[in-house]
Amino acid sequence: MAAFAEYMTHDALALAELIRDGEVSAGDVLDSALERADAVNPTINAIVSRNDGAARGRVAAGLPQGPLAGVPFLLKDLGAMQAGVSMGNGSRLWKDFIGPIDFTYTERVEEAGLVIFGRTNTPELGISWTTEPVVNGPTRNPWNLDHSAGGSSGGAAAAVAAGIVPVAHATDGGGSIRIPAANCGLFGLKPTRARNPAGPVLGEGWSGLSTGHVVSRSVRDSAALLDATQGPAPGDPYAAPVPDGPYLAEVGRDPGRLRVALHLTGLDGTPLNPENKAAAEAAAKLFADLGHEVEEAMPQVDTDALRDALTVIIAGNLWVGISARYQQLDRKPDGEGLEKVTWTWAKHGRERAAADYAAAVATIHKAGRQLAAFYAQYDVMLSTVLRNPPRPLGFLGQDERELDDFIAALGDEMPVTPLANMTGTPAMSLPLAWSNDGLPIGIHVGAAFGREDLLLRLAGQVEQAQPWADRRPEI
Repeated sequence: MAAFAEYMTHDALALAELIRDGEVSAGDVLDSALERADAVNPTINAIVSRNDGAARGRVAAGLPQGPLAGVPFLLKDLGAMQAGVSMGNGSRLWKDFIGPIDFTYTERVEEAGLVIFGRTNTPELGISWTTEPVVNGPTRNPWNLDHSAGGSSGGAAAAVAAGIVPVAHATDGGGSIRIPAANCGLFGLKPTRARNPAGPVLGEGWSGLSTGHVVSRSVRDSAALLDATQGPAPGDPYAAPVPDGPYLAEVGRDPGRLRVALHLTGLDGTPLNPENKAAAEAAAKLFADLGHEVEEAMPQVDTDALRDALTVIIAGNLWVGISARYQQLDRKPDGEGLEKVTWTWAKHGRERAAADYAAAVATIHKAGRQLAAFYAQYDVMLSTVLRNPPRPLGFLGQDERELDDFIAALGDEMPVTPLANMTGTPAMSLPLAWSNDGLPIGIHVGAAFGREDLLLRLAGQVEQAQPWADRRPEI
C-alpha cells in the first residue's frame, strides 16, 4: 500500500497544497512516487536511473518554500544536467558521464521545491519520435505495452501516464514534448523559443530548434512549471517576449472568440490516417461549440526545403556534440558507441559546407515570416500531432535503418510538429481523442510567437469542456 494512498489522484499543484497545509508530508509523497516507480517501471522502462537517497536527503534537509515544494519530479536524461549525476543522453558513448554542474533549468526546478529522484529514457541524442535506445531498451506505452510511448521524451510521458509523477521534464526539437504527450494521453506544451533557458553550457538547443518544458496531466501544472522556470539567464544570446503576467493566471481565463485554422492533411498536403483525421474534425467541432470560428486553412510553406534545412541543422549540431564527447574520451570519432543512424547523420553534418548551414537557417527564418503573416489572419492552427495513432515498437529502428529511410519515416509520421520548432512558435498537444484500439491521439494547436498565454487559456477552456484527467491506462 502506498505511503499516501491518494497520491495518483492529485496533480502537482494539489500535492504541493496538501504538503503546504500539513495534510501529508513531503516524505510520504516521495515514498509514494518511489513505490509507484518500483511497481510499474520494470514493465514500462520509463526511468533509466534513480537517486532515491539524494531525494530523501533533500526532503529531510528542508525544501525551499517554492510553489511546488515537495512534488516528486523526473528529469529527462537529455538536456538538463545535474552536478554529480550521470547523464547518458540515451547513448552508449555517454556511459559513465557525470554532469559537472547544474543546468540553469535544473536550478530553477529545485528552487521551485520540486524533488528530483531520477532520469527518464530518451532515444539516442533525442533524434527519434520513438524511445527505443540500444543502451537502455524501449520505453513501453502504458496504454498498450506493444506500442511506442513517443519520443524523444518518451520516458517522461510514460512515467506521467503511469502515475509515477504528475509532471516530468521534457524537451522538444521537432515535436519531442508534443509527440509523447499525444501518444500517452497527456497535455504537452512546447514553449516559445528561449522561453526557458538552455544554459549555462549552451546558448540554445539545435540552433534554436529545441526548447525544454514538461509533460503533465493538467494544464495548470504546465502553466505553474513555466512560471517557475521561464525567463532569460545571464549570457543568454536572446530572450522570448516577457509575458504580461503569470501563466497560471491564464488557465481559466476566457480566450475570447478565436479564429481557428483547421487543416486535415499534413502541411505538405498528404492525408492523415482516417482515425487522426476524424480526431481533428471532432476537435474542430468542440472548438466551434465553444464559440470559436473554425475554417479550413493552413500556411503555405515549402515543406521539402524545410525538411532539408532541418536535416542539415540537426546534422551539424550532432557532429559538434558527438565530436566533443570523443575529445573528452581522448578518442578519434569513429562511430563506436553510437547507433547506426546517429553516426551517419552526424557524419553528414561534418561533410556539409558552412554555406549549406547558412542557407538552412535562412530557409527556416523565411518560414517564420510566412507563419507570422498566417497568424495575423488566424489566432491558432488546429490539426493532429501525428499522422497515425501510436506505432508499434520496432517500427522505426535507429540502429537498423539507413539514414535517408530514417529521415523519410520521421517526416512522414510528423506532418506538422517541426514547423513550430523551426519558427520558434509555441504549440501544444491536447489529449482529446482515442483510437479504435484505445490508444491516445493528440490534438495539435499552434499559436503565434510568444503566445503561450493564448494557448493556456484555450487549453484550460477545452480541459473544462472535455476533461481527461480521469481517463488513465490500466497498468
